[in-house]
Parts: sequence; structure tokens; C-alpha cells
Amino acid sequence: MDTVSILPAKSIGRNFIPAEYLQDGKDEYYYRNIQNPKSKAEWRHLRSDEVNRLIKNNNKSNNWEEILVTDQFDPGQIKDSEFLGLVRIGSVRNIILEHHELKLPVGITNSTIISCDIGDDVAIHHVRYLSHYIIGNRCILSNIDEVHITNHAKFGNGIIKEGEQEKVRIWLDLMNETGCRKILPFDGMITADAYIWAKYRDDVALQERLKEITQNSFDSHRGYYGSIGNQCVIKNSRILKDVKVGSHCYIKGANKLKNLTINSSQEESTQIGEGVELVNGIIGFGCHIFYGCKAVRFILGDNSNLKYGARLINSFLGDNSTISCCEVLNNLIFPAHEQHHNNSFLIASVVMGQSNIAAGATIGSNHNSRANDNEIQAGRGFWPGLCSSVKHSCRFASFVLLSKAAYPAELDIPMPFSLLNNNEVKGQLEVLPAFWWLYNMYALARNTWKFQNRDKRKNKVQNIEFDSLAPDTVEEIFNALRLLEIWTGKASLRSKDESTDNKDDKELAQIGRELLLGPEKQVNSLEILGDNMEKSNRKVVILKVYKSYHVYRDMLHYYGIKNLLEYMNVNPKADFSSICKVLKGEREEKWVNLGGQLIPEKDVDQLRADIGSGKLTNWTEIHRRYDTLWERYPLEKQKHAYATICKLLGTDNLTKEQWVSALDKAIEIQEFIRNQVYVSRKKDFDNPFRQATFRNMDEMTAAIGTIEDNSFVKQVRNETEDFKKLIEEIKSKN
Repeated sequence: MDTVSILPAKSIGRNFIPAEYLQDGKDEYYYRNIQNPKSKAEWRHLRSDEVNRLIKNNNKSNNWEEILVTDQFDPGQIKDSEFLGLVRIGSVRNIILEHHELKLPVGITNSTIISCDIGDDVAIHHVRYLSHYIIGNRCILSNIDEVHITNHAKFGNGIIKEGEQEKVRIWLDLMNETGCRKILPFDGMITADAYIWAKYRDDVALQERLKEITQNSFDSHRGYYGSIGNQCVIKNSRILKDVKVGSHCYIKGANKLKNLTINSSQEESTQIGEGVELVNGIIGFGCHIFYGCKAVRFILGDNSNLKYGARLINSFLGDNSTISCCEVLNNLIFPAHEQHHNNSFLIASVVMGQSNIAAGATIGSNHNSRANDNEIQAGRGFWPGLCSSVKHSCRFASFVLLSKAAYPAELDIPMPFSLLNNNEVKGQLEVLPAFWWLYNMYALARNTWKFQNRDKRKNKVQNIEFDSLAPDTVEEIFNALRLLEIWTGKASLRSKDESTDNKDDKELAQIGRELLLGPEKQVNSLEILGDNMEKSNRKVVILKVYKSYHVYRDMLHYYGIKNLLEYMNVNPKADFSSICKVLKGEREEKWVNLGGQLIPEKDVDQLRADIGSGKLTNWTEIHRRYDTLWERYPLEKQKHAYATICKLLGTDNLTKEQWVSALDKAIEIQEFIRNQVYVSRKKDFDNPFRQATFRNMDEMTAAIGTIEDNSFVKQVRNETEDFKKLIEEIKSKN
């Protein structure tokens, strides 16, 4: 078939909507007028003297009657341009617009304008093809090759227009390369939406309804124009096709932008820079995309960034995240993700936020079968170290740190806050539980503050739990404690040459618990091995089990008391008896990290049922349910905290003596946190190799300060004093 068609000379700028798709009684401008509801009384035809002036300035039109203007119209500002179809131009005055020291006059020069609405005081210069767009007020469009729209434009949304076949629908293949977890992108989608859609594939009713809801969220009629919001600047760019641009957006030097929604506002301006190519995507508010980035079939959450040649394909990057220089394929990434290095690679994964992928890390690059249907699931705080290589399929608990290694087999690591080490010399995998709390407290404590501080979103649609100790990690700790007890019990029997075959997990856990709660030397003499953590025949050695076990218990204790204190802070009249009365109950053991928001599993199941049954009919109602659950979350967490303390102390309800003792222990733990924050950071200042780059200590102090000057160390010290003061006040009242 011919790839270049011949059309009548006067067809340009007309018949935007094919005749078969025109609705009865509506013309091709129907949706254009809905998008730009400016009163007809504000437009007028050109006067004869204005037409003459425009012609004198070397302007052309196939019908001057179709050029409409307002009363504030200076024809001297329009030169060397051609107008085709119905063009409506707002205020044109002899004034200058300035943006970042670029100064251009209001008006239109050296441009071709086809069937567009142009707002007040707009500067359009050297735009070689501008077709079927609605331009906001005080915009600058300069030196652009093409800005145009198709009558079936979808602006990155996973819908089809009337007359289109299903095969043209855009899907995102998240979490898996095969498309078995595909979802439909839409403007306003958050990571919670993507996860509930991609994860629960066995829920047929849910899957069908989500597709239907998404399709019904947008008008399927043809004929919508592209739009560029107020005070946008687009310059030195090549192609913008089927793109919806929010207000105050800044685009410079982009190569190709196609089938996109670019959200932007005065408070959260989005910027797109040099050499960028973006196709089939949704871009959130306040995003920055610069320097040769490529993204295809993607969603970028609010306040997120792509930089320095990053490649993002078939992926959802959550809010408050940054990806630079690397390749990211087929992923669902929750908020607060960092990946900054050219030689890192992430594929076919769900990474549940607050994560960092180091240089040289290749996560999921090696397949263990002939098929590409494997996945990686990493909890919050996932951090593979330099040059780590991890194969499919793997699962990691929250805040797992991988030391530099090529991990040879699939992994299932249930120990949160742990360090993983591939010991090639001994031929074994080593796991140090609670590593962050024991040896890297500065980084762990700073994480919560850092993520909250970097959350610059103005409209926080995606609810996010930033605290490292929350119901999800606490339940992982409970599971880890049980596993450590079982494995210690097995190790004890092995050391006595006794069989473990006739012991069930309950009996083994009892043996291990007695040892772990006894003298440390009894445990340290044992070789404790983990089960079902690596698909291999080699040993998985659990390190520092005794310390880790007691640190895990301290973490639970701290979580419990901290949240109970928060309850008392929110309820100033609350005392010990009211805490016991309001918060007593069964511990909720199953929680779902839904895109960054923690929700009890039973509530997620109810949410899925309500979507599948049609009780929730659109995404607005679904998001409203998220918000309702988020409003309930603080009390749910405080109830969980109370049950956690009761479980630790082996009681169904606290006594007054237990409460006072628990408060005293919380002070000890807070002081431990304060001290470890200082110690773990001080190691950097005491490092003789770090000191070696300076002439003397004076130079080092001048360059990087001292540990005593560290603002976060000071902050934790102040928080500790406030914590102790609060507890003393509570004890005096109770």
C-alpha cells in the first residue's frame, strides 16, 4: 500500500474527525469548544485593514474569514506565517515574554498554524507545524519542528477510541517480561493501583472490572485536541505528537514526545530537557527528565526524575524517585527509589520502595531457565551493593543489604534488616540478621527522616509509610524470630548428634527459644544454618544469632512503645488504663504494602471484592477507599503496637508494672539508638584512610566538619532527650 497519500489542496485544517465518527448534530469543533469554552462573544473576524496588514507582513491563509481574534489584537506582531483552517487567536500585544533570560516578543513569526486556539499573549516563533492544539496564556513556543495531534489521541492512557481494534491498546508489562502481569496505564494512576492490578492475577472479577473502569474513565469519542497549559515554555525541540502538556511546563531540546500526558502546575512544574525521547507514557507532577533519557510504555510518579541517559521501558517509577544512567525494564517500583549509575540494571521486579540500586548491580539480568517468566520481589529498603548480581526468581524481606557478589542461585531471604554475603572462600551463603540496627544505625535512622524530607509533593495521592519500623517489617521480625528459634533448636540437636526428624517446628522453636533467652555462649558455640534460603546444596550460615535475636526483640519493643506514645500524644487525656481499653485486641499479622501504603490484608481483600462486585465504580472511589484506610491506619498501627508489646511480654493485657518497666526499657533502647547513630557515623571520621587525603586534621575539619557538627547526630540527641522527657511525664501522670 502507498505510505504517502494525495489529498485535495484545501483539505488541510478541515475534517479533523472522519465523517463516520461525527455525532448527530455535532461538528468537528464540538470537543474543541468543550476543551476551550471561551465565549463566542470574545472572538471576532479580522477587519479589512488587519487582513491587509497581515498580508503585507508576508502572512498567508487559505481563508481569512476563518481567522478569529479578540479586540486586543496587534497584526504587526504576526509575520511570515501561514494559517490554515479555523484559527482563534487571543490577545496579541506589543510586549515581551521572558523566561530564564530568553526574551521573545508576543506574536507569531515563521510558523504554520493549522486549526488551533491560541491563548492571550503567546509567543510562537519558528514552529514549523502546529496543528489542532489549544495553547494556554503567556506561553512560549520557539524553534519546534512539529506539534500536532491525531483525532484518536489517547495521551498515554490505555484506552481505545471508537472504531479502533483492541490490538492498538497500550499495556504496561510490569513485574514480568511475558506480559502476564500487564496493566492499563491512565492519568492519575498511582503505585497502589498498579500493584493491586498486577499482583492479584487470579482474581478474575477484579481484572475484568479494572479494565472496564479504566476504559470508562475517558471519553472514547474522537476529536479531542492536544493542549498546552498556561505559561508553558517549549523551545528547540523536534516532535510533539499526541501530547497533553500541563501548565507551567518547561520543555527544551527534546527529540520526540509522543502519546503522553505531562502533568505540571505552578506549584509542581515538570521539566523535560535535552535529547529526551518519551513514547506512550504518563508523567506526574513536578518531574524532571533530562539529558538523553529514553522511556517507552511507562508511568513516572510525582516528584520523580530521569537523568543522564536513563532507559525506562515497560515500568512504573513511583513518587519521589530518581533513576540516572541505567537500564530499567519491566518493573513496578514503589516510591523513594534511587538508582544513579550507568552500569546498573533492573528487570522484571517489584521493588517496594525506599530502595537503592548501586553501581554495577544487575538485578534479574540472568535467567535460570529458557523462559523469561521469572520475577524478583524485594521489600522496602532493598539495597544490593556494588556489582551485585542476582538471578530470577528471588524474594527479599525489607531492608536487606547485599554485599558485593555474584549470587549464583535463587534466593528467599526472610530476615529483615539483614546483610547477605556470598562467601566464596568457604563456599557458603552468610546472613547476618538485624545488621542495620547493629552496625549501620546512622543510615537506618536517617532513612525515615530523609524520605520524609524529600517528599516535595503538594498533592499526596499515593499514601506512603516512611518509617522503617512499621507493621510490615514488625511482622517480618516476628517471623524471623521464630525461624531463628527453630534453626537454633536444630543446631542444638545436631551438636548432640540427635535427630531432628521426630521434632516438629513447635518443639524445635521451644528448644531454640530457651537457648536464645539463656547465656550467650550456649548459642555462640553452635553452627546455625538457615533452611530454604538458597536453591543450592551449600550451607546457609546465620551469623551472630544471639545478638540478632535480642536486637530483633528490642526493635519490636521500640516500635511498640514509640507508637503507644504517639497515641498518647494525639490523645492528651489518655492514660495507661485507657490505652489498655482502647488498643487491646488480636494482633493483625498480615499486612500488604500497597504501593507504599500499608493496609491489613483483610482490608485489601475487601477492597478487591468491592471492585470486582461493582460496589466501587471508578478510580476516584477506589482512591477514596485508600484514603479512608489511611485515615484509619494510625489507630490500626497503634493497636498493632500494643499487641506487639503484649506478645513480647507474654501477656494478653499489660499490667501497670509491665507498662512502667516497658517505658524504662524504651529509654534504654532510645539511648542505644542515639549512641549507635554517633558510633556508626564516627567510624567515617576515625578512618585513617579517609584522613590520609588531608594534610592535617585542620584541613579535614575545614572540609567535612566534625562528628560533633553533624546535624543528624544533633537531631537524634535532641529527639532522645525529648523522648526521655515525654516518658518521665507519662510515668508521673500514670
